[in-house]
Amino acid sequence: MRFVARLLAGEVSRAARSFPAVVLTGPRRTGKTTLLRRLFPKASYVLLEDPEVVARLASDPRTFLDSLKTPAILDEIQNVPELLAHVRARIDAAPGRRGQWLITGSQEAGLMRGVTESMAGRAALLALGPLSVLESSKVSLLRGGFPEVVAQPRTASLWFSSYVQTYLERDVRAVTAIKDLSSFRRFMALVASRTGQMLNRSDLAGPLGVSVPTISEWLSALEVTGQILVVPQYFENVGKRLVKSPKLFLADSGLACHLLGIESEAELSRSPFLGPLFEGFLAAEILKVQAGLGRRREIYTFRDQQGLEVDFVVPQGNGRVSLVEAKATRTPQPAHAASLLRLADAFAKKGQPVDSALVVHRGIEEDAARGALVPGVSARTVREALGDLAPRGAKLVAKR
Repeated sequence: MRFVARLLAGEVSRAARSFPAVVLTGPRRTGKTTLLRRLFPKASYVLLEDPEVVARLASDPRTFLDSLKTPAILDEIQNVPELLAHVRARIDAAPGRRGQWLITGSQEAGLMRGVTESMAGRAALLALGPLSVLESSKVSLLRGGFPEVVAQPRTASLWFSSYVQTYLERDVRAVTAIKDLSSFRRFMALVASRTGQMLNRSDLAGPLGVSVPTISEWLSALEVTGQILVVPQYFENVGKRLVKSPKLFLADSGLACHLLGIESEAELSRSPFLGPLFEGFLAAEILKVQAGLGRRREIYTFRDQQGLEVDFVVPQGNGRVSLVEAKATRTPQPAHAASLLRLADAFAKKGQPVDSALVVHRGIEEDAARGALVPGVSARTVREALGDLAPRGAKLVAKR
């Protein structure tokens, strides 16, 4: 499979020049190992899923690490989290050395605890998601951005089926004690059918016949393994009477389409889920750009009890925000800007600076409606919008 340059590459390289260790997290099969091996071709490599390697580490971790030539890539460290303490000891013994330990992990919760406890101040923590539309023109709403699906879209159905099975058997069971995997598979499909909706745990629990605490546990497992996005409401400086529930999305639109049984562009165009899927696709793209620039991954939604709703509020620094509405149409209309104008006006009355207001649509880039949709609101394709939402001066260039 041809290597695809990643937006995060520059941040990983900079982190390796500044920290003794770099910890790269994210969902399974997003290309973490490929990126590190491409950026650091001379680094030694250890896969911490090999039973023989795990056994050697369990019996004598110090001797094993002593045998490694640094820099070293430690791949899938969540399988041997106790190794972090030994890495820390080596970092402390040679405090001036940078970029010696390059670590990947697919399960952020346990890994984050280990990093917090063992590697505070010693490691840069970065997250790599599936491919962005800025990294590959083959990323699509139907197929999503997992590198192997992007490379071979004809095998998408089989790949996603295998991914779900592998994910359930390995990552989910490692995070939480789930006994009934068939119910959890149905839960994932149910979450896909609720993408773009306000999170309602009771609504998810009822069809499955499980308790709300069980749903909360399962949602946590999906979130910490990078499979869902939970987008909170924007509360700052906007007064009262706001809806409090966050919005729920599948993190990869290709996986969402697979779980919903959508297998072709024709089926997607007719699907009642088209709008919510496009909204989730845009949310994921915004977060990928923020991560690629080394910024905090931060996005909000807005809805008040009077019915004013805007899909996304994106912080831009210095207290400023951008307002974004996702419309799964190829022909944006002035009416699509109504909620953006209302919220921008409400923000102005509260002294909240608004950088931009965008209606983001599915128009083909070459034929896209550009410029002002109405005064104060621009129409943009996803690629154009990501450029507008990047901080001023940021370079959205994937580095090889």
